[in-house]
Amino acid sequence: MSHQTHQTQQRALRARAEIDLSALRANVRALRAHAPGSALMAVVKADAYGHGVLPCARAALQGGATWLGAALPEEALALREAGITAPLLCWLWTPGGPWREAVEAGIDVSVSGLWALDEAAAAARAAGRTARVQLKADSGLGRNGASPADWPELVAAARAAEAEGAVKVTGLWSHFACADEPGHPSIAAQLDSFRDLVAYGEKEGLDPEVRHIANSPATLTLPESHFDLVRTGIAVYGVSPSPEIGTPADFGLRPVMTLSASVALVKQVPGGHGVSYGHHYVTDGDTALGLVPLGYADGIPRHASGRGPVLVGGKRLRVAGRIAMDQFVVDLGPGEPGGRLLGEGAEAVLFGPGDRGEPTAEDWAEAAGTIGYEIVTRIGKRVPRVYLHEKHEKHEKHEKHDKHEKHDKHDKHEKHDKHDKHEKHDKHDKHGEREE
Repeated sequence: MSHQTHQTQQRALRARAEIDLSALRANVRALRAHAPGSALMAVVKADAYGHGVLPCARAALQGGATWLGAALPEEALALREAGITAPLLCWLWTPGGPWREAVEAGIDVSVSGLWALDEAAAAARAAGRTARVQLKADSGLGRNGASPADWPELVAAARAAEAEGAVKVTGLWSHFACADEPGHPSIAAQLDSFRDLVAYGEKEGLDPEVRHIANSPATLTLPESHFDLVRTGIAVYGVSPSPEIGTPADFGLRPVMTLSASVALVKQVPGGHGVSYGHHYVTDGDTALGLVPLGYADGIPRHASGRGPVLVGGKRLRVAGRIAMDQFVVDLGPGEPGGRLLGEGAEAVLFGPGDRGEPTAEDWAEAAGTIGYEIVTRIGKRVPRVYLHEKHEKHEKHEKHDKHEKHDKHDKHEKHDKHDKHEKHDKHDKHGEREE
């Protein structure tokens, strides 16, 4: 049990985000089954999409992930400082970043241009050890990565740095623009471009450990894109990359986060009573209003005002009026005198797996005109995370033996696989989930 979990269980909570680590481990196993010939990276950027980076990173490795991925150097370094030594890629760099610290920590650093390769090589010389570098190609997303026109120059410079011993190119990679839109013409075009860019790099002498382009939607729907490694982010947390490709259950996934709050006040009001700022909601008749102590300061999207769904006392309701900074209101309906289910202290569930009729993150995304990624990631630090089914296995204690260990190819990664195949399945919990 984490320190945060222990503390929060000592008092009644205003709100809580339950993080089901059993579901996360099962999701990783399900994703591995979708790409059985590839290694799997669990992306834990942005505090594991709002779920809590360290518990989720450890659970993902227990489930069979062999790589971790982070956007920012600070995120990657925090994983190393916590004693996690699994292969780790960090991809969002700016000039003057903590390159040397990353090199010394054995973090794979992504390089999209000559300036970044120069800084990685300089850091390696200062550290007295070879930098692990992955070259990123822009195969069509138009965001980070070297363009096809700049690729030959970057490859040549990387080969020269390898010859010097300053860097080892461990990976060649890219990112899809529209993998969550089945049949989009850019998907095939990007795959062709990526294959050409990889072929060129290998022809020039690069010998990468991993080649990868598949994100969550590609992992689930495009087996031809899996190559040596798939990078799964939102799917690890049981949220579908997009409604167009299917629900989480369609892919054997289960949402990991359940967000709820304790109703702070229930009161009777007459018909014609305005509710919340601007009085955009006015009661039709005598009714009971319930105050839910969550707001946009906690990450609840204000754009979902008047539409965000909530389950209270077994009743599916919607936000009444505007969502404020710290709170919003639901109309409980007439003839609700309060009590255990609909009075103060009643549980209001904003989203979860949906087993009990509660909304899902996708329901909130639809209400707010956004995507499920944003709904879970934006839940703020004012909401305590409560971790369910957290495991502290003996093999994790050995992670601290060498923070600066140099990671070899998949032979070391496979040790995790052999252990995880024998992991004992968790028992059903109160929501009925199980690891599959």
